[in-house]
Order: sequence, then C-alpha cells, then structure tokens
Amino acid sequence: MVAASPATLFASDLHLSPDRPAARAAFHAFATGPAREATAVYILGDLFDWWVGDDQVRDSFVAGVVAELRGISAAGVPLFIGHGNRDFMLGARFAKATGATLLPEQLAFDLAGTRTLVCHGDELCTDDADYLAYRARMRDPQTQARLLRLPYFVRRAIAWWLRRKSRDEKALKADYIMDVNADAVADAFRAHGAQRMIHGHTHRPARHVHEVDGATRERYVLADWHDHGQYLAVDAAGVRDVTIRG
Repeated sequence: MVAASPATLFASDLHLSPDRPAARAAFHAFATGPAREATAVYILGDLFDWWVGDDQVRDSFVAGVVAELRGISAAGVPLFIGHGNRDFMLGARFAKATGATLLPEQLAFDLAGTRTLVCHGDELCTDDADYLAYRARMRDPQTQARLLRLPYFVRRAIAWWLRRKSRDEKALKADYIMDVNADAVADAFRAHGAQRMIHGHTHRPARHVHEVDGATRERYVLADWHDHGQYLAVDAAGVRDVTIRG
C-alpha cells in the first residue's frame, strides 16, 4: 500500500477553554498527531473561546495550548492562525510564542492547483448589520489599545459579559441573518479570483456550490469543535473531512 501524501489541514472554531475538555483533548490529539505530519496547518479563527490580550499566554491552560502549537511549528510545519470573533486580539507575542504566522482577514493562494481563499467568515455575514458595526468597533486599533490598558481581570470580565450578551442576541435573530450573504461570497470569489473558499464562523459545516460569473466555485464551511474535533485535509486527491477525538 502506498502511504498517503501529506495534506494541508484546516480547522476553525475550536473555542478552546477549560470549560470544553473534549475539544481540548481533541486538539491535543490533532496537534501531536496529524498536524505534525501536514504540509501546512491553518486555524481560521476562534482557536480560543476568548482572548483579551497576549498577556493571556501566562495562563496555565493557554500555556499548554501554546506549547502544542509550538510543537507543530518546531516540527517544520508552517502554521497559520487567523483572528476570529472571539480571539481577534491575538497579537505578535502570541505569534512569537507559537511560531505561527497571523493571517490577514482574507488570504488567497494556490493549493494543489486550485486558487483557494481562506478566512474566518464573519465578514461575509453582511445581513447582520449590528454585528458588523460591533466588529468594526472592536477591531479598531484605538479601541484595542484602550482595552489593553485595562487590568487583565477587568478585560476578562468584559469578555465574559460580551459572550453572554452575544448568546442572548443570537437567540433573537433569524438564522439567515447569522449566515453568510450570497452576494458577499460572490464578491469575495471575484476579488481574489478564487475557485474554492474555506471558512468557519457559522458553525454550519457543509460543502456549497456557487455559480459566479458563469463559473462553478465551491465553498467549504468548517465545523466547530464540541465533543470531538473536525478538520479538512486538502491535497491533490481532493478535500477530505476528518473527525478526531482525544
């Protein structure tokens, strides 16, 4: 039997925290197993359930995750991490500690012969005007600088309040508002000349086919992690959905 060639791996919405032990165990299995044999690893946002500044790397739970991420990059595997709506304040200190490259909002590149666009995906949810206004405000450098001047325990309290507020607001929104907008997806395909898109955020894993300017494009939505992990493996043979447990 011929061994499978290494693939590029994609995951998103792990939401790692002490409150999600199954997701943490799955990440340990991922980081110490398939990730170290990959061509590259992309984590497309919301690696953590919350992130209030890079001084959080001192937290014992985070330190364990950081060590496992460093293990991936130390094995010679290029590691890329994007900002999600929960961990948009990941910064240079975190990147240095893990050996990761922080991704821009959207990145397109050739992957096994297919022009592929990767992103977290929240910027595509253009029907949710309230969320986009909040997103713009929280990602403003001046807002982040003001937050980082606050004591760590105050930032943690703010993060807890924002997560609770988000849960309450989602319960009142129609499903379509929290999903990506078809026009925003088409515009992203056009802007990057991409044939494939991979993103997370919506927690609605699926493969979608889009017709954009007379051409067929495919969009993969990554799963969130709960009682197990899930990632995409992409190589010249195609795209495979893989489940992993701790």
